[in-house]
Amino acid sequence: MKTALTLFLTLFSLLAMAQEQLNDYKYIVVPKKFEDFKRQNQYQTSTLVKHLFSEQGFEAVYEDKLPQDLKSNGCLGLRAKLVDGSSMFTTKASIVLENCNGEEVFATREGKSKEKDYKDSYGEAIRDALSSLDSFNYAYNGKAGNSSSVSVDMANDVREIAEERRRNHSSANRPDILVEQEATRENQRYVDRRPRSSKLEKAVPADETPEKSTSRTDRTYRDNDTAASNSERTEANLSDIATGTLYAQEVSVGYQLVDNTPKIRMKIYKTSMPDFYLAEAEGSNGVVFEKNGTWFFEYYSGGNLVTEELDIKF
Repeated sequence: MKTALTLFLTLFSLLAMAQEQLNDYKYIVVPKKFEDFKRQNQYQTSTLVKHLFSEQGFEAVYEDKLPQDLKSNGCLGLRAKLVDGSSMFTTKASIVLENCNGEEVFATREGKSKEKDYKDSYGEAIRDALSSLDSFNYAYNGKAGNSSSVSVDMANDVREIAEERRRNHSSANRPDILVEQEATRENQRYVDRRPRSSKLEKAVPADETPEKSTSRTDRTYRDNDTAASNSERTEANLSDIATGTLYAQEVSVGYQLVDNTPKIRMKIYKTSMPDFYLAEAEGSNGVVFEKNGTWFFEYYSGGNLVTEELDIKF
């Protein structure tokens, strides 16, 4: 009983010290892209972290929109870092707060989730991690004066980051872009300016014998039959790829996607567009891109555009 009481008092004392330390800081600075992720606000992690800190009473701001007093004195704020300890079947995340000297001031417990969808799993893990603050009663102690009002609207934050990302990667800012894609709820646009090979065929000389012309025709039929056979074979393989989970392994020019065997099922190559890759999958060429949090593979088969949904885990 005495040991349990001692442990309780020790834990209570540590929590009180942690809260007192947090009370010394006026702001929580949230990056729009955490180090373990490849793009801004991936799986809405940045907007969620900012929103949850704001719900706890903290003044949470983005790193590129600092209030004037924080610009003048960076030590007024703590920098939020997301530590991703996820395994193949479990998403794990914790939040570490560091001061202006890079020293850890506070760390949440590790939140966990077994949800299959990345957005849902990271959302659940982050909420679980930040529940460490539920017992706190944060109140800035006023060392640097009263804080100004900061917006905590998560929906507006999501739209703002998405719009900023679209502007940064638009063709107006990048005139060298050959492939331009926009996939939002408001706009659906795809422009491909890459050079295309000519479909004009070389004329048959007038003195060519009927036998040669017939041979050319026969060869064309045979090529078409072969292409149709390959198309059917490729379509079957790609359907198999689309039904399984693919794991991304980074290489110098992009990623190779493997199944759980592991066998390389597809290779995707980086382009100038974010989340838009050129793709090769067992003899078929196309593109792999993300739309509304879901990955798709598009390619032509028998003259028809085929779109398949992929389950890719980066």
